[in-house]
Amino acid sequence: MRWALVKVCLAVTTMVAAAFAVPLGLVIQEMARDRAFSAAERHAAGMGPTLSITTDRAELTRAVATSEAGGEGRMAVHVPAVGAHPALAIGDRRAHAHDVAATRAQGRARTVTVPGGYALLQPFAIGSGGIAVVEIHVPESEVGKGVTTAWLVLAGVGVGLVIGSVAVADRLGVRMVRPARRLVGAARDLGEGRLTARVPEEGPTELRLAAVAFNSMADQVVQLLAGERELAADLSHRLRTPLTVLRLNAASLGDGPAAEQTRIAVEKLEREVDTIIRTAREAKPRTGAGGTGAGCDAAEVIRERMEFWSALAEDEGREARVAGVERPVWIPVARADLVAALDALLGNVFRHTREGAAFAVDVHSGEDAVIVLVSDAGDGITDPQAALARGGSGGSGGTGGPSGSQGPGGAIGSTGLGLDIARRLAESTGGDVRIGRSVLGGTEVRLWLQRAAVRQGVRRRRRRAPAR
Repeated sequence: MRWALVKVCLAVTTMVAAAFAVPLGLVIQEMARDRAFSAAERHAAGMGPTLSITTDRAELTRAVATSEAGGEGRMAVHVPAVGAHPALAIGDRRAHAHDVAATRAQGRARTVTVPGGYALLQPFAIGSGGIAVVEIHVPESEVGKGVTTAWLVLAGVGVGLVIGSVAVADRLGVRMVRPARRLVGAARDLGEGRLTARVPEEGPTELRLAAVAFNSMADQVVQLLAGERELAADLSHRLRTPLTVLRLNAASLGDGPAAEQTRIAVEKLEREVDTIIRTAREAKPRTGAGGTGAGCDAAEVIRERMEFWSALAEDEGREARVAGVERPVWIPVARADLVAALDALLGNVFRHTREGAAFAVDVHSGEDAVIVLVSDAGDGITDPQAALARGGSGGSGGTGGPSGSQGPGGAIGSTGLGLDIARRLAESTGGDVRIGRSVLGGTEVRLWLQRAAVRQGVRRRRRRAPAR
């Protein structure tokens, strides 16, 4: 592309320079010719007064010798025979006699070609009634005087223009080609799987807009891939709830080959689900939580999930308590996301606390936020910060289900995604998740959900209503 631009610019500049230089050179050549013949006409006109007064040879010879052209040997005077006076030819003659006779007969000036240049023949009337002809020699060097220099100057100017245009075109080509090459390289890297490839947003306007569009596309690709992996991890993690039920039911089957095979199959299935979750999580870091959805009634969702988990709690002798769900509590999150977060937290209670450990869910509804507390009577989490970090390692069992821990019930180590699901849910509303010590003696997970987004959206809709 760069060399193509240089070639085009070279061709165009050469054509433009030739289109101006050639006509200008021809004009200069014509001007030099006109200048030479104009000077010859002035020299010839200087003999007119002398011829009108006398045709004496001595006088004419003196007049020719004292003139500028005659002194240079470029003037001749042809006087016709009149009566007893013979014809006179004074000075350096170069024109043929028939050209002189033709000029005398036509009565007007003419230019003829002679050896070494041209001859201007100018007729003048004399006192005897005849026509005398003054001949001025114009050398070839005089006709082309300064033309060669003008052509050289024009050629130099043309070459300078061509070189300058090529240099400018080369710089412009570099300015255009370099961003284009970067764009091509980034596209190739992105196609090969290097998702961090980006293009500097610089260069000409069109390429800068292309770079902006490419970077936006690359960000969308990264977000889409991360979203797909997060979806795979979240869906896999949601399988942990029915797997927990299966594991608890398998534990109550007693002894026997069938019961042992069932327990082995459940453990293997749990390991496979954990592998899927870890693979999806480690493949690409998360890019942010999704949207908040249309919102849901947190009280209704919590009542429903506690009813589900209470059946399992009764089988294990756990005391389950729920509070703060007597009236609707609206939050700006999708129902499915809240269900996934609650199942993750409650499922970790069963996986990482001993049988018989009590747990509770409390809801506190305020003007700006809703707080959901999930508490248990387990052993607590020794390192809450590590438990909150995705995939981090915590201490022994607790609600958070720290990665790598194994509860008394023999549960397989957690993937560390349960708390992350809850954290992403809270962060999508502008809230957060914190871990502390519960009043039951174990772990307390506080889920802080902001409600401001919902109210602001309502206010915006109300402000726009009159306009509609």
